[in-house]
Amino acid sequence: MDQNLRTSDWNVTTMDRSLSQDVGYLSTYYDQWSLSLRILYALYIIQYFYYPFLAILGVPVNVVTIFVLFYKDCGLSPCVSRYLVAMAVMDLLVIILDLMWRHIPIVYREQVYFLLYIPVCNIHAVLLYAATDCSVWFTVTFTFDRFVVICCQKMKSKYCSEKTVAVVLGTVTVLSCLKNIFWYFMLTGQYLLEKSPQLCYVTITVLYSRVWVTIEFLHNILNPALPFLLILLLNVFTVRHILVMSKARSRLRAHTNRDGQCDTEMQNRKKSIILLFVISANFILLWSTLMVFSLWYRMWFIGYDAMYLDYFVRDLGFMLQLLSCCTNTAIYAVTQAKFRQQLNNVLKYPFTQISQLIKLIN
Repeated sequence: MDQNLRTSDWNVTTMDRSLSQDVGYLSTYYDQWSLSLRILYALYIIQYFYYPFLAILGVPVNVVTIFVLFYKDCGLSPCVSRYLVAMAVMDLLVIILDLMWRHIPIVYREQVYFLLYIPVCNIHAVLLYAATDCSVWFTVTFTFDRFVVICCQKMKSKYCSEKTVAVVLGTVTVLSCLKNIFWYFMLTGQYLLEKSPQLCYVTITVLYSRVWVTIEFLHNILNPALPFLLILLLNVFTVRHILVMSKARSRLRAHTNRDGQCDTEMQNRKKSIILLFVISANFILLWSTLMVFSLWYRMWFIGYDAMYLDYFVRDLGFMLQLLSCCTNTAIYAVTQAKFRQQLNNVLKYPFTQISQLIKLIN
């Protein structure tokens, strides 16, 4: 292999690993290893089952979610439905490009060794990072849309329309693709098949260049550091507005409604707010571990050693981040009764048809 190619120190013991070897190492050296190394190898063993299970679950779950949101009446506004469909589509792409085409081959390296001889890694990187950026920034745009609906009544009629949603989603998609084209030129076409942020082999010239350091910092800031900050700020402003308006509305209803009738508008708004907050919290919780490790690693790599994070934090971060691509369906089912009903009908449909066919045959 070219001596100008270098793998990063992210990978500790990825080469020539197998399930039996990892179990053997953990059982043999358990008493001699530190707690962090025990956790790391325990995560290695879990990943042999966790990643395939996540792929088997995530693909059909997101496909069904897209179908239900796009073709069924779930009691959501057209704008909300379009955002949720777009988020589900990008989650599906991330599962395919990141989970199935990156992490599963790393875990089952011996079975997919042929990937090392297919020189398309830099193209894969562009598609993967663009899909990930879209997935994250669609969450931000959805949060902003709900912020406008709840807090900015004057902007609501102009901004919250299906046409605006299409423009916003299209703009984010185009910008994400343009932003990540540089990976094609920065990375080589050869797969690394190791737990490295680069995904592909990188030349030493590129890896230690100021341009690379700057690009990687900007990449981590734009996704997911800046989205974290924006989602937190938008939710804080939204909560503040809701508390103020709820108190004012309660005082008004106390004077005008003596019969204790149900406030339909507040109930509908409450459902929308719960959906927004749960999606935002899900994103923040499941992405935070990987974000912290990614920023720390880049700083450590250029000489910042005031603190140290164990490598099991990296693996845990990857596992949680990929889990976030499969959780939105559960969130919709828990928070939206009509979506839950439509999902139940879709899942029952094949069995109902089979039952009717059997009756016709008999």
